[in-house]
Amino acid sequence: PNESKRNDSPVSWIPRSLNMLTPNNACSVPTSFQLTGIPGLESLHIWLSIPFGSMYLVAVLGNMTILAVVRMEHSLHQPMYFFLCMLAVIDLVLSTSTMPKLLAIFWFGAHNIGVNACLAQMFFIHCFATVESGIFLAMAFDRYVAICDPLHHTSLLTHAVAGRLGLAALLRGVIYIGPLPLMIHLRLPLYQTQIIAHSYCEHMAVVALACGDTRVNNLYGMGIGFLVLILDSLAITASYVMIFRAVMGLATSEARLKTLGTCGSHICAILIFYIPIAISSLTHRFGHRVPPHIHILLANLYLLIPPILNPIVYAVRTKQIRETLLHIKVTHVLFPKVK
Repeated sequence: PNESKRNDSPVSWIPRSLNMLTPNNACSVPTSFQLTGIPGLESLHIWLSIPFGSMYLVAVLGNMTILAVVRMEHSLHQPMYFFLCMLAVIDLVLSTSTMPKLLAIFWFGAHNIGVNACLAQMFFIHCFATVESGIFLAMAFDRYVAICDPLHHTSLLTHAVAGRLGLAALLRGVIYIGPLPLMIHLRLPLYQTQIIAHSYCEHMAVVALACGDTRVNNLYGMGIGFLVLILDSLAITASYVMIFRAVMGLATSEARLKTLGTCGSHICAILIFYIPIAISSLTHRFGHRVPPHIHILLANLYLLIPPILNPIVYAVRTKQIRETLLHIKVTHVLFPKVK
């Protein structure tokens, strides 16, 4: 049991160069933390920066393209595409909250992060992941009304209603996640070490280093995870059960396929969001024999995969976006602006 406890300690993941900064397990009030990057793969950090930097660039360009296309094309000014723009902004925030710091660690060895910056990063990561789940729920409601009550879709899902749903998702994220950094700041001022065996300030990675009673922080974090992931996924599943029942009642198979096709992009985006989170969470909680660097890589990928794949999925599967992109490209080639 003692050996297992020693191996599970966050400090056991720390490279020797950073371990020199660790006090002899004496509790102290830190002014900053040290992020390890990908522990166990320090010699590969420069090489890892290539795929991670490339993925971040693709995520930024893809989501900026979606925002530009929807803004330019008036026919896309509909609630469904407004939700898509909200998703693009959220993905930009999520990826930008982590990747620049990770790349700084890879390139310059910039492991240091101030306590306030760490808590801010924690807030943005967990808050906007919560907001993204709420936007998926709003999009599921949009698809439900469009298919199950098409005659009232435009009257029920107005631009104002779409804006209020987006605002509600944002407020829910702030209300749910706001207490996390505040509870750490107020309840856990002392830490055994300044070194976070992670590439970003994830809530549990920070709490694990604190001196004192962390049960309240742990329970609150688990409770929020249950409310967001479990309840949102159940609500989305319920909406699609009703959608599939309505689709199965259509007269022809062609009509059924066409109607389901309008949900394809949303279903793909939901799977892209929830599956990496589920894999990362299960590996973290039950994969005790999984090497630490695998845990950290999975934790980074679940923040990168949705921002990369969401624009691709919607560009490929959504006819209006695909045609608008093609039109912009053809217009730019055939009729370049002449100053």
